[in-house]
Amino acid sequence: MDTVVPESVNLASEQLAKIPKFLQQKYVDSGLVAGCVVAVIRNGEVAHVSAMGKADIQRDIDMTENSIFRLYSMTKPITSIALMSLYEDGLFQLTDPVSKFIPAWKDLAVYVGGSYPDFQTRPVDREMNVQDLLTHQSGLTYGFFVDMPGATTPVQHAYKKLDLGMTDVFPPTLEDLVNELGTLPLEFSPGTAWNYSVSTDVCARLVEIISGRDFDKFLTEVIFEPLGMHETSYEISDQLLPRFAVNYKPSAGSELEIYQDSHGSRYSGPVTHFGGGVGLTAPIADYIQFVKMLMNWGELDGKRILGPRTLEYMIRNHLPAGMDIADHAFDNNVVRPPGAGFGLGFGVTTDAAAAGVIGSEGIYNWTGAASTLFWVDPVEDLAVVYLTQSMLAGLPTIADLKALVYPAIID
Repeated sequence: MDTVVPESVNLASEQLAKIPKFLQQKYVDSGLVAGCVVAVIRNGEVAHVSAMGKADIQRDIDMTENSIFRLYSMTKPITSIALMSLYEDGLFQLTDPVSKFIPAWKDLAVYVGGSYPDFQTRPVDREMNVQDLLTHQSGLTYGFFVDMPGATTPVQHAYKKLDLGMTDVFPPTLEDLVNELGTLPLEFSPGTAWNYSVSTDVCARLVEIISGRDFDKFLTEVIFEPLGMHETSYEISDQLLPRFAVNYKPSAGSELEIYQDSHGSRYSGPVTHFGGGVGLTAPIADYIQFVKMLMNWGELDGKRILGPRTLEYMIRNHLPAGMDIADHAFDNNVVRPPGAGFGLGFGVTTDAAAAGVIGSEGIYNWTGAASTLFWVDPVEDLAVVYLTQSMLAGLPTIADLKALVYPAIID
């Protein structure tokens, strides 16, 4: 991967050199992760990239810049950009009801009582619209929340029973997912709360309906090929399999446990469910291309994916009255970052002091279930991409990396 001397983009080499040393000691040597790779981008140039640890402990394969990772929810920003590219074609409005494109969702209802399949419900206060999906204010939820600490709901249990909103088990297609979701009640009336959910998967289905193309083909034609993301896909080919990292999970013992091996996983295909919220795989170089496009306000190397004003609109906080997620979250939601709102597909830093982490207001970001993350800071023209494969490890990596990266800025 081509890199520049950090000082050429006003970053201090000495400070950036602390990143791999810190990650090696705190994350790899301690056994929190098997390995990881991280990149720092400023002014559109990669100023630092380093890889450490193992992509596969059992087969003794080193982590490298070319390792391929499960992105999980880092698929979501890509999906949101894809849907908004159709907005720029005038094919929908954010205020359009979802039922305009999915008629069966015209009469969705809100949970009141009972359990699957005998729910008691009430009518929604208003119909769900496209903006509700992009901002996770739809009333939808996730089934995998059932397996996490804290209170769970009867609706979440129904999702799990039907394999809806899980991390690695899906209905055969997006259409099947949407059809099943339409039979279940919402957790709350659209617009009245924030709840991390399968909303972005429904966004992907909207892309299919509006564009008339399978979601994977749309992404390839509209985003991946123009940006040179040639190894980003839902399915790992035999050629790429040796570079596909094992996904581990934290263990109470002295060694990480395998959550999903690189061989014989669902990613080997054939894949028919092209999720909008999870599912893509990529090496760090490909995701850097996506992030560089964001940093350059929708364009990279002469290929424009989105207009700058559209992207600027997406990274505003779209929660009511400028509320933070913590104040607007549904009672059972497990995601409550302080000092953060939510835009159209991105988390947005609204108050860096409240977040308790160095950085700028206006940073936008997201993470993935295997402990991956990225953020873009438009104020500093700075971005970081960090990829690993440690399932739901709950590590403070974004705070650690910000503490290391921001002191490197010397202009």
